[in-house]
Amino acid sequence: MLSYNAPWNPSGGSPVELPTDERTRCLSRARVWPKEGSVRRIVLAAVLSLIALTPAAGEVRIMASSGGEVTEYLKLFATLRQSGERVVIDGPCFSACTLVLSAVPADRICVTPKAVLGFHAARWVDGQGRQYDASAETRVLVATYPAGIQEWIRRQGGLKSRPIFLRGRQLAAMYRRC
Repeated sequence: MLSYNAPWNPSGGSPVELPTDERTRCLSRARVWPKEGSVRRIVLAAVLSLIALTPAAGEVRIMASSGGEVTEYLKLFATLRQSGERVVIDGPCFSACTLVLSAVPADRICVTPKAVLGFHAARWVDGQGRQYDASAETRVLVATYPAGIQEWIRRQGGLKSRPIFLRGRQLAAMYRRC
């Protein structure tokens, strides 16, 4: 498993906290179908299909994400990119969470004063939790980031096992303030 964080904990909760206001739609629409009534299922499927086709008016707020397994984040952010929703980074967005910068257009990302992006080199984690260098994957990872982020990473000496953090004025110079 390629991890862009320490060993991934599947029971560790959602990678992003979503606000509960009515304007925001949840990205995860997977539900257990009710056992009774096929009409109910058909209506629910039709409503979910219509929601998926309508342009989004909401936003997703990243309040605290320590990262995790890369493919899970890529799936989440691909869904987010297709939704048209705005991403508000409003707290720590570390490790695989930073892939939002690669997946979502910059004009749909904004940062608050609490936003902090944490980057480190990719690594392989085996079934026993042992970690191994993934330098080729790290090069691919860096190449996916926008040019400004790539340049910032280069100025920091590149990605290593020890994290580097982008915040404050430097981050606000690259992304719009919310």
